[in-house]
Amino acid sequence: MKDLRRYLVLKYIQYLVLSSSNAVSTFLGLLGSLYTIIILQSAKVSSKSTVVLISSLAMADTLVSVSIVSKMVVWTFDVGTSSTAFTSALLQNLLTANTHISCLLLSCVAFEAYLITFFPTESRHLRTVKNARLTSRIIWMLVIAECALFQTDDLLKASSTSAPTRSPCILLFHFSSTAAALLRSLSYFLGFLLRIVNVYIYYKIFFSMSNR
Repeated sequence: MKDLRRYLVLKYIQYLVLSSSNAVSTFLGLLGSLYTIIILQSAKVSSKSTVVLISSLAMADTLVSVSIVSKMVVWTFDVGTSSTAFTSALLQNLLTANTHISCLLLSCVAFEAYLITFFPTESRHLRTVKNARLTSRIIWMLVIAECALFQTDDLLKASSTSAPTRSPCILLFHFSSTAAALLRSLSYFLGFLLRIVNVYIYYKIFFSMSNR
């Protein structure tokens, strides 16, 4: 569990402390996720709701791995301009999906820590493996849907220059563009809000433990 706590600290720094990811934090995050996945295969690790959330958090870094490998493939082989634009948008959206999934899962872990600290008995029926798995699935589905919307918007923007102005898809273009812009604004606001909430939660937990 000490290694898992260190991994959570690393992820909190990577996604909720740093304003943007860099090569060093990304590399350390990938190593930490790989190590965590190996640890979670051990029979010594009991199946708890927190462990389920941490496992899903570690699996989210597969999106980063796919993005890095795909970039290497694009650089290695001579890819056409249109394919490069599609790939570039997809890789960026995968990184965005990884960030959003990680932030939401870290917030779930923080909320669970808050319940354990202040409402250990009352919240026991909520802190189950089944609920943790359901929460992880919902987060993944929502963020994947977000990624699909962003990718659709990027594709329509890329093809709008060559498409006729009276194309039947013009309504779809305006809808996806508006929806993507609103979702990006909402994501930015929620990211800022989650940072504040996480700081508040661990502030309360820290002083609660200090008083004890």
